[in-house]
Amino acid sequence: MTSATVGKLQRIACLALLGALGGCGFHLQGSGSLPPVLAKTYVVSAAPHSDFVSSVTEALRLRGATIVGKDEAGAAQLNVTHDDTGQRVLSVSARNIPREYEVYYSITFSLEVGAQKLIEGETLVVTRNYTYDETQVLAKASEEEILRRALADDLARRVVRRIEGLGAAPALPTAPEQTTPAPPGA
Repeated sequence: MTSATVGKLQRIACLALLGALGGCGFHLQGSGSLPPVLAKTYVVSAAPHSDFVSSVTEALRLRGATIVGKDEAGAAQLNVTHDDTGQRVLSVSARNIPREYEVYYSITFSLEVGAQKLIEGETLVVTRNYTYDETQVLAKASEEEILRRALADDLARRVVRRIEGLGAAPALPTAPEQTTPAPPGA
């Protein structure tokens, strides 16, 4: 084969791959779009400064939503009713010293627009494991905090993908249109 033929075959293979990826619904992370009813969103949480609330607020902003500080007419309301994180011992040594921990992050959320519930209370839980070494206490504490933030970011992405999955969510109720009677003889 000549180099021109190989070049054409490579281009055709590349186009076929791109077509297959596009056909299966693949899109780059962060390139989704929110339903129009989430143009203004109010995030309600008992823990407004948690890692998850910070992450989901930032993720919504990046998708074009305006985050409002109070409940406004016409604003969607993302309710975070449960926001919990912690760790559990997974394994111990022969001397009963923890060797492995599991860090977890759990949230329950719902989404409503006006009186309409778009997402009823859904619970998501993510976990990660890490090994523990008592000779590196500061490093392991830092590792745990990094894992916690990563879990919060992961949950925020899952919530935003769930919201994007609503697609063209039902529009907000609007006031009935005012009509004027037609003049006689029209």
